[in-house]
Amino acid sequence: MIRSLVSVAALALACCPATTQAQAPGRPYAVQGSCGGVRATTVRMAENYCLGRVWQRTGGDGPRMPRGLLQLSDTDWLITDLGTWDAGRGALWRMSVRGEAVVWTRLMRGLSMPHTIARGPDGRIYLAEMSRILAFDADRPEAAVAVVDSLPDNRLHENRHPLSSFIFDGDGALLVNVGAPSDRCLTPAGRPIADPSGQCAQGAEQAMVRRYAMTGAGRWSATWTAYSTGLRNSVAMVRHRSGAIYQGENSVDLTTANRPFDEINRLTTGAHYGWPYCTDMATALPGWTTRQARCGQRTPPVSLLPPHAAPLAMLYYDGAMFPELRGRMLMSWHGHRQAAGRIVAIETDANGAPLTETRALYAVYPRGALAYPSSAPAPRARVLTPGWNAVAGSHPMGAPVGMAVARDGSIWVVDDRNAAILRIARP
Repeated sequence: MIRSLVSVAALALACCPATTQAQAPGRPYAVQGSCGGVRATTVRMAENYCLGRVWQRTGGDGPRMPRGLLQLSDTDWLITDLGTWDAGRGALWRMSVRGEAVVWTRLMRGLSMPHTIARGPDGRIYLAEMSRILAFDADRPEAAVAVVDSLPDNRLHENRHPLSSFIFDGDGALLVNVGAPSDRCLTPAGRPIADPSGQCAQGAEQAMVRRYAMTGAGRWSATWTAYSTGLRNSVAMVRHRSGAIYQGENSVDLTTANRPFDEINRLTTGAHYGWPYCTDMATALPGWTTRQARCGQRTPPVSLLPPHAAPLAMLYYDGAMFPELRGRMLMSWHGHRQAAGRIVAIETDANGAPLTETRALYAVYPRGALAYPSSAPAPRARVLTPGWNAVAGSHPMGAPVGMAVARDGSIWVVDDRNAAILRIARP
């Protein structure tokens, strides 16, 4: 229970300042004292945790909308930078931390909405743009090559979910998010965009996780199969060492702040998870009839999450700094509504499955709690950041995206809305 008190030619080495219009700068994080060697923010944390500010943009060099991060050494990291919600305005940066000083080197520019960055089974670095996945050696980013190409060339307002994300399966296959092109597969008049069978016509190639089979060292098939379907936006995915794959689903947008609930799904081959017909455990969405929705045939979520939490990253904690978190599933909740702006640590079983309970509550800002549906599974979790709501003169509401467990066991987090790199450590 969550307790309330509880083309590759577009790449180039950086040579000059960015010329695109950035988002407005976020509100600053005030700092006071130390958080494990980093200047501590004033965000109220769970007992025996603190949130340090490694860096925040105030002008000059550095990412404008940081989204993902990957550690290279004790002092150096790769940071993906969305730039703006427009194609060709993103970048890849190298961040070098020298005590309290941070040095930025732009390694790539002209990227289109870069998001996920990860090390592959071959040791190379893999980076997802809007419509392709690139691979390169850490010391030669200028030699990046596309290993998956021709993903849908989404744009935010024409196609609602443009970000590509990926994980590697145990056999080396790439599992790639292709988000839904609309919110609920409805026309502006609210009528279904249906195929002759009466089902959503947008689900044939999108709203799914695709599987690209590995065909050799550093090579993947140009064709794909649908791994799991009926998924609105699988930006958050994680593979447990047992082989289980989990996804954090950003549910549809309705007019109320308190419905529908986001989800954790266990992805399996051939399963359909309900978009755009069903939400929560088995509720038909407006615009689709109960007969069209067939919610009883949908694979239900493993657990619900708070409405509009917007999970954007998932990982299993395996560090040494926080033994009490080892094996737990960490999630970042990015959304702007009252349940979001949090990092949570979900209890799991030996196979990585989230442990759940019923008749649970979820915390909301600025204080208090709301109830999950009484009979629905909710995660047994600890909120690590219970005070990350906006506090005047102290800090903004958090907007966590990518996370990484550093070599020392600290948890690094990027906040895109406030252009900050943060670090959870011991006080």
